Amino acid sequence: MSTQLTVNGQGHSLDVEADTPLLWVLRDELGLTGTKFGCGVASCGACTVDIDGTATRSCVMPVGALQGKHIRTIEAEPDRITAALQAAWIQLQVPQCGYCQSGMIMAAAALLRSTPKPSDADIDAGISNLCRCGTYQRIRAGIHAAAAQVRGSAA
Repeated sequence: MSTQLTVNGQGHSLDVEADTPLLWVLRDELGLTGTKFGCGVASCGACTVDIDGTATRSCVMPVGALQGKHIRTIEAEPDRITAALQAAWIQLQVPQCGYCQSGMIMAAAALLRSTPKPSDADIDAGISNLCRCGTYQRIRAGIHAAAAQVRGSAA
């Protein structure tokens, strides 16, 4: 079956089954390996991508449901929010092992798009991704730093 996907601003025509999870299309068909496999049941968030502005777990999202949608992965050219998050991650040394961080940044970017000045409670409610290394305090600090940077650049 031919599936049309728009990933990181580029159109792709792929011969994959409609029920194939987006994660495997990204990694195996398109070579975009920044999106990670973690659990396969949408619990951990390592596979988080942005679909039309919403943080989405790609391991359970069938490609057949994505016709006409815009998919953004960690490999996309960073917008100002993603760039601010990446800079904060480096400055605050947020990751430890780093495996979950592409999904964490994608989820954090979606949060900042909807909540430009999140409280700790907003972050805790909005980011359900798991970090096996437990760097949640640094993740929260990174989100606050990125939010402040974005607000400062918008002024």
